[in-house]
Amino acid sequence: MMPRSLAGRVGFCALIAVIVLFSVFPFYYAVVSSFKTGSELFEVTYWPTFDMENYISIFTEQPFGRNVLNSVIVAFSVVALSLGLGVLASYALARVAFRGRGLLLVTILAVSMFPQVAVLSGMFEMIRAFGLFNSLPGLILANMVLTLPFTVWVLTTFMTELPKELEEAAFVDGATPLQVVRRVFLPLMGPALAATGLLAFIVAWNEFLFALTFTLSNEMRTVPVAIALITGATQYELPWGNIMAASVIVTVPLIVLVLIFQRRIVAGLTAGAVKG
Repeated sequence: MMPRSLAGRVGFCALIAVIVLFSVFPFYYAVVSSFKTGSELFEVTYWPTFDMENYISIFTEQPFGRNVLNSVIVAFSVVALSLGLGVLASYALARVAFRGRGLLLVTILAVSMFPQVAVLSGMFEMIRAFGLFNSLPGLILANMVLTLPFTVWVLTTFMTELPKELEEAAFVDGATPLQVVRRVFLPLMGPALAATGLLAFIVAWNEFLFALTFTLSNEMRTVPVAIALITGATQYELPWGNIMAASVIVTVPLIVLVLIFQRRIVAGLTAGAVKG
């Protein structure tokens, strides 16, 4: 009879295998489908043929390279601005005592839960008033509404737990508040910055509604909208091969970033879970 501990391990490994298969198989099949053309798309096969026709056609039939560049510019700009403003705001909320601080934090948390459609019309009027319609700065500004609230909230939670003695010692040595943030707190906030920055990058990279509403030309669109608007030669044709190839291309940067920062992401999320 199999020992109970061994049976538990086998069951746990089987459960992990099922979860991994359930999570990875859709992306793997998208990779396999991205190499199929014509009638091959309607045949169920599990091994790729490495036909690059779909990958070539999405770059030659539409400005997909420009769309990828737009997403890169918007996502990295949103991350940089969110982290820069978030660090300064979190320092004020975590270290400076003022009336209404708790209410302000609750308001920030509430704003982060607003659905996009609730702010769409107001954001449209704001972007049009600023003259940023159909431009990348307009998309960056719109995405900041989504990423800045939770960035401030997470970084405030993390900074609250940092020892006050470090800050006081720096003030005794003559440091200014900005120097305290830059030279004392930032080196300690690496895991929190990596985890929060990656979450902001994923939000900006995948954002669809603002990009669809605030852009008109193909040259200003980001990849989620570009993929959604991929069309075939006729209205009855849906080019699944091109769509799958484009989906694989836009997923690869996220996987690479997660693999690069995986240790800092786990540390940051764990710290937030314990200290929050």
